[in-house]
Amino acid sequence: MSKIPPHIVDQILQTARIEEVIGEFVQLKRAGSNLKGLSPFTDEKTPSFVVSPAKQIFKCFSTGKGGNAASFLMEKEHFSYPEALRWLAKRYNIEVPEEREATAEELAALNERESFLIINEFAKNAFSEMLLNSQEGKAIGLSYFEERGFTRATIDKFQLGYCLNTGSAFTDLALEKGYNKDYLEAIGLTKSKDERTFDFFKGRVMFPIHSVSGRVLGFGGRTLLSDKKVAKYFNSPESIIYNKSEILYGLYFAKGDIVKYNECLLCEGYTDVISMHQAGIQNVVSSSGTSLTKEQVKLVSRYTKNLTILYDGDAAGIKASFRGIDLILEEGLNVKVVLFPDGEDPDSFSKSRSSAELSAYIAGHKQDFISFKASILLADGANDPILRAGLIKDIVHSVSLIPDQITRSVYVQQLAQQFDISESIVQSELLNLRKSAMAKTYQDPAIGAIELPKNPAPQSLEASQETAADHTIFEAELIRVLIKYGTRALIWQEPGQTETQTSVIELIVHELQKDELFFENPLYEEIYRIFEKGALEEQTLYESSFFLRHENQQIVQFVADIEAQEQELSHNWVARYKIQTKSESDDLYQTVVEVIYRFKLAFVEQKINQIRAELNQDTLKDDDLLLALGELVSLEKVKMLLSEQIGITLIR
Repeated sequence: MSKIPPHIVDQILQTARIEEVIGEFVQLKRAGSNLKGLSPFTDEKTPSFVVSPAKQIFKCFSTGKGGNAASFLMEKEHFSYPEALRWLAKRYNIEVPEEREATAEELAALNERESFLIINEFAKNAFSEMLLNSQEGKAIGLSYFEERGFTRATIDKFQLGYCLNTGSAFTDLALEKGYNKDYLEAIGLTKSKDERTFDFFKGRVMFPIHSVSGRVLGFGGRTLLSDKKVAKYFNSPESIIYNKSEILYGLYFAKGDIVKYNECLLCEGYTDVISMHQAGIQNVVSSSGTSLTKEQVKLVSRYTKNLTILYDGDAAGIKASFRGIDLILEEGLNVKVVLFPDGEDPDSFSKSRSSAELSAYIAGHKQDFISFKASILLADGANDPILRAGLIKDIVHSVSLIPDQITRSVYVQQLAQQFDISESIVQSELLNLRKSAMAKTYQDPAIGAIELPKNPAPQSLEASQETAADHTIFEAELIRVLIKYGTRALIWQEPGQTETQTSVIELIVHELQKDELFFENPLYEEIYRIFEKGALEEQTLYESSFFLRHENQQIVQFVADIEAQEQELSHNWVARYKIQTKSESDDLYQTVVEVIYRFKLAFVEQKINQIRAELNQDTLKDDDLLLALGELVSLEKVKMLLSEQIGITLIR
């Protein structure tokens, strides 16, 4: 894969708006100058995921992950760094040098996950080619889609395809192109039996299943045979890239409209989604015929808290879905239900109505889910008191799952009126259910607490002596100062000397070179050498924004963490409350000098401890012993001088 030139990388990262990129994956809300949302990397109830448009960084305080727009794509979509850059370039219409086709050897060297994704992309294109340009594909697959009323634009949009029914046409093509047979089998495109291979989806029309960013994770294949012994749909098997319980079909195409209209419509199958999109309603997704899962509900909640379920008239199917809807309530989403007329589903209904009529029907037939569930269940037990009581308990159980107390209270009143039951009885049953649920899940009073990372604070001399062995604390502090204040100018004047002016970077580099000091932590060493090379060889003082564009994502995350930890001081503190605060930048020279001396002091302490350890071993020869003792005395004097220097204020 060709390397993206550095100037193009800079253009991509400077053009990309992190709030727009992350906004395609996470529902963000304004919080002061930042944006907040639920972490896409972990299960949480309280938002701890922060995006800073001003600094163009994100920070997830639940997992500690942070960085720029490219870092986010690498974490969320498992992109490589070049892939993340190319995704951003495509998003912002930035031209990058064309990629050459990877050789079979290069493909074999890629990691397994990436190889799976590349093969799926190839398969998607191959199935599309078979559908549109082969005689069999046009006669069978394309005619099927056209009979379903799908236009060519819709077929192209959803990247629909067809797998030839010749046995191994796709597998033969993939192997000819150099793709790994084991990988083809692992993601379910190829099957082997009795030393022969064949296409798993042969003779089926193909529905690619996309990630939120548009990568092909798997496929759904529908048979066109009427034989009831043949499964109507085959799906790709579970793999490291495809977990059907965590995927919603059509979300890649729907996420923009879901955010726009603050509502997600949920239906059952692939064709339901496609037909609704073609009819002009695009905030619709599908659970692909499976029971709704907690992971899928969380996926919806990234974009909206309003979920409307579209049902056909199948009563058995509706009842079977109630468990999944309880999951929706438990996650705090607002659930509505639309029931289509008997014999109709979203696919058929959308084809027989105009876009305006379809929108009007959905808007006019929305029902509150609790009331809907009550009407469905109680229709079965209206004349049986025992059965009726059990069904009411089932409905109250659904209400008990709702996390918001006010919403639960409203439903308690509604159920009491609807079934002519004392409100106190309904409330009592609900409280018992919630207590029982809490007793099962309670583990620790501190569960769910989020511990925010803190900057390593400057330590006292005593503390530095106690922790001298961990020199990286002081290394981190020195790098933090370089990142935050490196380009700032320092002006000071020592007694009897002329005024001196330099940058923070130049002062630190000079002091460390003078004593030939280095960093033990490889990451800090790499960052420092970039500063050093820029100051001494390139005559450039690098700002933090330079490091946020670096290809080393460890550097990006480290710098993003520093940027994320800066706190904005409200003007009210000074203007209204007359409270004055002092920051480290107010006495910047003193701050820098103290950090340098603490770094040096920790280095000296570490060396002193090493020599003392050698002396305690009692294995040194006389000459070596005298040298060690002499060095120890010298280092003790240096330690004393450094200790005296710390705390002296020289800045004017």
